[in-house]
Amino acid sequence: MKLFKRILLVVLALVVISGIIFYPKIKRVNHAMHLFDEEDIVENLRTVSDWWSSTPIKAPESKHTFPEKADFTMPVEFSASGQTLNLNEYLEDTYATGLLVLKNDSLTFEKYFRGHTPEREQIVWSVSKSFLSALFGIAVEEGKIKSIDQTVEEYCPELVGSGYEGVKIKDVLQMSTGVGFNEDYADFFSDINRWGRDFSWGNSQDAFAASLVRVREPGTYNHYVSINTHVLGMILVKATGQSISEYAEEKLWEPLGMEHDSHWLIDDYGMEAALGGLTTTVRNCAKLGSLFLNKGNWYGEQIVPTQWVEASTTPDAPHLMPGKRNNAAHDLGYGYQWWIPEGNEGEFLAIGVYNQFIYINPTTRTVVVKHSANPGFRTGDFLSRTPVFLELCREISRVNNVIVTEGEES
Repeated sequence: MKLFKRILLVVLALVVISGIIFYPKIKRVNHAMHLFDEEDIVENLRTVSDWWSSTPIKAPESKHTFPEKADFTMPVEFSASGQTLNLNEYLEDTYATGLLVLKNDSLTFEKYFRGHTPEREQIVWSVSKSFLSALFGIAVEEGKIKSIDQTVEEYCPELVGSGYEGVKIKDVLQMSTGVGFNEDYADFFSDINRWGRDFSWGNSQDAFAASLVRVREPGTYNHYVSINTHVLGMILVKATGQSISEYAEEKLWEPLGMEHDSHWLIDDYGMEAALGGLTTTVRNCAKLGSLFLNKGNWYGEQIVPTQWVEASTTPDAPHLMPGKRNNAAHDLGYGYQWWIPEGNEGEFLAIGVYNQFIYINPTTRTVVVKHSANPGFRTGDFLSRTPVFLELCREISRVNNVIVTEGEES
C-alpha cells in the first residue's frame, strides 16, 4: 500500500509538472482553435499579439503623416458581379475594422469600425507576405542575397531532401515551387490548418517547411503555398544575420516614419511567422502601399529598388498572368508576393485572409487599405471575395480621378 501511494504521488507530481510546462501551449492551441468564432473574431484578431509570442517592431520618433485632402467624395454604391452594393452595408457585412483611401499620396478618407482606432494593431495575415517582399528586395540590393536565381538550399541547407531542394528563389517568390500544399481554411485537415496547429504549439516552422514534398516541376504552375513565404523568411534571416522584425524596423519602419509600433508573431524557436504573422495598423499598411505606388521611392529616398517593385508587380511568365488558365490554381496573376488582377491600369494588391487588403492603382494614384475580421471568409460568402473588394476600389479610383502620366511629378 505504501508503494502504491508513492507511485501515485509520483504520477500526480508528473501530471502537475507537465501541466505547468505545457499549459501555455495548451492554452495557445485552444485560443487558436476559437480564433475565428464569429462572436469573438473582431477582438481576437486585434489582440493576437497579447497572447501569442511575438517580437516588437518599434515606430521611430519621427513619424510621417499624410497630408489631408477634404474635397473627396466616397461612392455611396458600387457594382460587383451584376449586383449593386451599398458601401456602408458592405463594410458592415464584411466586419470591416478600418478603411483608408490615399489619392496622390493625400489622405482622402479614413474611418474605423467595431471599436477599432487608428493606433490599434490587427493581424494582417498574408498581407505580411508583401511586407516581406519589400524586405527581400532591399536585401538583394544590398548584396546580402546574391541572386534570386540561386536555389534555396544555398542559404538553407536544412531544406536539402525536402520539396524545396533545387528550387530557385525566384520560383519561391512567385509561388511556383511545385511543392504540394492544401491551403483550404475550411478543411480542418488541410495543410494550412495543420501548420496553424503546429505553430500554435510552438513547433519549428523551419522543420514544417522541410517536411513538405514536391508534386510538380518548379516554375511551371502558379500555386499559392503559404509556406513558400516562410522559406523566404528563412533565407532573409540567414542572409542578413537579423531577425525579420529587426530588419523590418531598420529598413521600413524607420525610413518610412511608420506611425505605430507593430509586432510579428514567432514560434518557440524565435522565428517569425513570415507567411502571415504581422500585426500592424491601417496607416502603416498605407505607407507600404504608397511606397510601392511610387516605385520604392519615399520622398526622394529610394527605399526599395525600382526594378524590384516593377518585377514584384509584373507577371513575367504564362503561368503568372492574370485570367483563367490551366497552369494556375486561381485567376489572379502573381508577382513577387503581390497579386495582379486583369486590367490595363497596372493595379496590384496585397491580400490576407478574413479580408485584409492593400490595393494600389498607379494610373489613378490610388491606395486603398481595408482591415476586417470577416467570418464569412471561411464559408466563401459572396461579399468576402476579392473581386468584390476590387470593384469597390475601382469605383473609388474613378471618383475625383487624378491620372498622372509617366514621369510626371506627384
